[in-house]
Amino acid sequence: MTGTVYKSTGSWYTVKIPDGTVYECRIKGKFRIQGIKSTNPVAVGDKVDFKLETNNDQITGVIEHIHERHNYIIRKSVKLSKQTHIIASNIDVVFLLVTLNNPPTFTTFIDRFLVTAEAYGIKAVLLFNKVDTYNEDEILEIKYLAALYRKIGYDCVGISAKEGKNTDKVKAIMEGKVSMFSGHSGVGKSTLINTIEPDLSLRTAEISNQHQQGQHTTTFAEMFDLGFDAKIIDTPGIKGFGVVDMDKEELGDYFPEFFAIKHECKFNNCMHINEPKCAVKEALDNEEIAWSRYKSYLQILEGEEEHYRKNNYDED
Repeated sequence: MTGTVYKSTGSWYTVKIPDGTVYECRIKGKFRIQGIKSTNPVAVGDKVDFKLETNNDQITGVIEHIHERHNYIIRKSVKLSKQTHIIASNIDVVFLLVTLNNPPTFTTFIDRFLVTAEAYGIKAVLLFNKVDTYNEDEILEIKYLAALYRKIGYDCVGISAKEGKNTDKVKAIMEGKVSMFSGHSGVGKSTLINTIEPDLSLRTAEISNQHQQGQHTTTFAEMFDLGFDAKIIDTPGIKGFGVVDMDKEELGDYFPEFFAIKHECKFNNCMHINEPKCAVKEALDNEEIAWSRYKSYLQILEGEEEHYRKNNYDED
């Protein structure tokens, strides 16, 4: 039998077949020793082949084969530094929810997420949430950030998940696709999904005032069928986003504004750091490329981990 993984709890996987029947499945032990460096060999969104077995009058499945993934989104494992964690696979569009405060989302996090989406061929959309809570200066800051990322080529939408503002625009992008919502805990992922599809009634939690971070209400990634020809993958809140399995020489290609002009650099292997006649550095000096983006590029290039939630890198 063939189906799609809708939920992963670490040891059991909820798999739905085309007629809508759902089976709880486990994986064959050999998957764990096939050199897969990921902590989760099977991810939500995977298409899998499985066979049924009966134990104590209960019918369950054993996953025997994972179909090739079109794409996936990945991060470093929280507990095992040398391993990775596949958040979800076979995604058509990923929405990153961004909030100025309560909790803050820094450009370093946004850029790492976008680089990962670019590297794995996933369309990314930025949703600037909680616009109903911002004062005039904060609205201007949101508009500045949206203009920055729109110039690069990313879709940006200002929304209020709580009040439903512009959620119709989000639904229009989601239609006919498998979407994933991501972002820090507390940015409003579950609230937005509940606004779009009230019958799901996903749990939400208030922001922790002490640390200005959300409480983790989603423990595992899970896919849901929506009522308007769309699927959504809800994911746990992400505190950090380490870029994984990426050659330094190709990193600049995942910054679209760098890639667009790299042919103008004097050297075809230009790293955009100290090389002469570098088109990226010239564009930076001419304010055609944002300094925040260039700083993110350097941080990823130098392998800096994401401690910016603690020591807050200066933001331009």
